[in-house]
Amino acid sequence: MPEKKRWLRSQLDSAPAAVFVPYAGMAAFCTYFCMYAFRKPFAAAEFKGLHFLGTAIDLKTALVIGQIIGYALSKYIGIKVCSEITRARRAATLVGLVLVAETALVFFGALPDDLKVVAIFANGLPLGMVWGLVVWYLEGRRTSELLLAMLSCSFIVSSGAVKDVGRALIDHCAVTEAWMPAATGLCFLPLFLLAVWLLNQIPEPNPQDVAARVKREPMDRTRRMAFLKRFLFGLVLLSVVYFFLTAYRDFRDNYGVEIFGQLGYDGEPAIFTRTELPVALGVMVALASLNLIQDNRRGLIGAFAIMTAGTILMGLSTLLFDADRISGAWWMVLVGLGVYLAYVPFGSMLFDRMIASTEAAGTAVFAIYVADAIGYTGSVGIQLYKDLVSSDLTRLEFFRGLTYIMSVLGTVLLIGSGFYFLRKHPLPARGRAEIT
Repeated sequence: MPEKKRWLRSQLDSAPAAVFVPYAGMAAFCTYFCMYAFRKPFAAAEFKGLHFLGTAIDLKTALVIGQIIGYALSKYIGIKVCSEITRARRAATLVGLVLVAETALVFFGALPDDLKVVAIFANGLPLGMVWGLVVWYLEGRRTSELLLAMLSCSFIVSSGAVKDVGRALIDHCAVTEAWMPAATGLCFLPLFLLAVWLLNQIPEPNPQDVAARVKREPMDRTRRMAFLKRFLFGLVLLSVVYFFLTAYRDFRDNYGVEIFGQLGYDGEPAIFTRTELPVALGVMVALASLNLIQDNRRGLIGAFAIMTAGTILMGLSTLLFDADRISGAWWMVLVGLGVYLAYVPFGSMLFDRMIASTEAAGTAVFAIYVADAIGYTGSVGIQLYKDLVSSDLTRLEFFRGLTYIMSVLGTVLLIGSGFYFLRKHPLPARGRAEIT
């Protein structure tokens, strides 16, 4: 086994981009796609008529919040763990995190309703670190935009796909709502193990990658604090955007069953997969196009432009939906495309380009996890606000209003943060001479 690993890695190290990119991109895609089979299937269940501890909070809301709290805490832990982890420990850590999550889903099936919140919290606690461990294999390369775009498509497509699998297990295999999440995870476990093995064969960035995108190194506490001090104001603006973006994206994702039902698509087969595939394709094409921009500063500008276009699209598509110019399904596709155009760069190429353009020492994974920790904290607040303050609104009505707020707020803050980073990092003299 060790010889085969070394042989495959050496072959990839010398492989042309036409071979390396599909291999690395698909290995990362499959790894994260399978992780969603342990995180999102429970959202395919509705738990109708059930409330948490006899309160006004729906049991499903409590489960969603429980997992998000675990997932958010995992992001805070990941700020240290994922920024410091060495290459030798990544694959084993990935497998261990997912096995802990699957064990929690077994307890989810066995425990009474109110205690399922504890199990789903334990399920989210390890999974928040998976993204950072996968990104470590892809960042800091000349092809990083292509690779990260392929990886990002995984969570757009997988969330709908695993919920469709979960619904199929309930509808056609007589699996209960309680045991469906564990059953779905078990179905995907062998593929996850294979994907992690393939992912771990990816070689480190070569000298040409380092010259183009800066060497990526684990960050200790001193390096993390220096990074925060250098970019504090810009990171605050981006964190506010991500706070609301994550809450919005999570609400659409976790309550998709209810929203589609209220739009008139209740019980329609594979509705999640059919609406998320166009979203994934649009996001992948838009973000992969950034790989055509070699200059890192211009690439950073391109990332901000795509993100701002996404928040604008969210508002425009909702105006069209309100005017009966598009159907509910197309509205969900367009707001999905908009939110993911704005959301995905936070977890991938935005900070990768920022590191490259500023030549800051460290890894994009650290900045990603700072934003993620704040973002998932916001997601909890939105869930509670809906049930405790806006309980008179249906989830569709609440989601529609939230879309308008997110569009305006996101557009303003993204433009502001974009100008901050442009002023923070002016063009070098050589770059100005080339333009003029």
